[in-house]
Amino acid sequence: MLKQFQFFLLLGTVFVIFFIIAHWDDVRGGTFYLHVASQSSLTHLELRQAHRRRLIREHCSANSSFNFPGKLKTFDQIPSKALDHLIVDDNHGVIYCFVPKVACTNWKRVMIVLSQNLKAPDGAPYLDPLDIPSALSHNATLHLTFNKFWKLFGRFSRPLMHSKLKNYRKFLFVRDPFVRLISAFRNKFALPNEDFYRQFGSVMLQRYANISKPPDSAQEAFAAGLRLSFTHFIKYLLDPQTEQKKPFNEHWQQMYRLCHPCQIEYDFVGKLETLEEDTEHLLKILGMQNQIRFPPGYRNRTAANWERDWFTNVSVADRRKLYDLYEADFRLFGYDKPETLLDE
Repeated sequence: MLKQFQFFLLLGTVFVIFFIIAHWDDVRGGTFYLHVASQSSLTHLELRQAHRRRLIREHCSANSSFNFPGKLKTFDQIPSKALDHLIVDDNHGVIYCFVPKVACTNWKRVMIVLSQNLKAPDGAPYLDPLDIPSALSHNATLHLTFNKFWKLFGRFSRPLMHSKLKNYRKFLFVRDPFVRLISAFRNKFALPNEDFYRQFGSVMLQRYANISKPPDSAQEAFAAGLRLSFTHFIKYLLDPQTEQKKPFNEHWQQMYRLCHPCQIEYDFVGKLETLEEDTEHLLKILGMQNQIRFPPGYRNRTAANWERDWFTNVSVADRRKLYDLYEADFRLFGYDKPETLLDE
């Protein structure tokens, strides 16, 4: 009887040790309680956040077999100019990394309200994000971003960044990478946009539509029936010479390159696909649910089920190359590989 007891005690000890080893990353990362606590004590929103953050941590680990550019960089190895998407609100201890085409207009409005950096026509600070014109929300002078710290604080800028990253709540919102590209194309090239035509559109027409001398303006190009196709846009993204000249524009740059999730441990990872739920959850965490009225979503939002139609004229070979280019975003942020698009 004693030997049986000793045997089961030994067996139980081995099991516990094995369990801890198997979940060591979670123990070290502070999410071990998810495995030992009753899940009924956590809401599905808390479990969702724990899963999203754990996924990032696993892929960013040096032990992970998945590698991508910049994965093992330290925060101090990131140049200041690449930290221009991190908006800081010192009043509430919040840092928001904005990703274009992921509800960033409305979140920037929220950050302006929190910082009180913009006065309404009556001279009082804006209190309702909806009252702030969308164009103003993108005015860089209204936001304190990490890339401005060197000019403001000199050699103290990096220690100050580290202090804020340690003590402030940090959040970002992401989106299915391919759907984000469709949204960027619709917004910047499907209708005349002089700035984007001048910088990118005319180059794409020249390189990929065999138009040696594209019109000088978007209006002229549209009037002449010369329009960029989504296929031209994909060719531009896949062309090695594109980034040899300068980095991708923020509207189609990979999300991980904008927000550096392997170097910054975000407290909250929201998704456009669950925007309403995630926004309500985040505002409660920040204690601002009664203070901030988040603007409603855009009615003409690009839908995920449009992917097949948009990629119809993009070759399967190019679709696969595009996935490789954005694979880090798919995997870090938990988006399924679009097998049907890649295997047709």
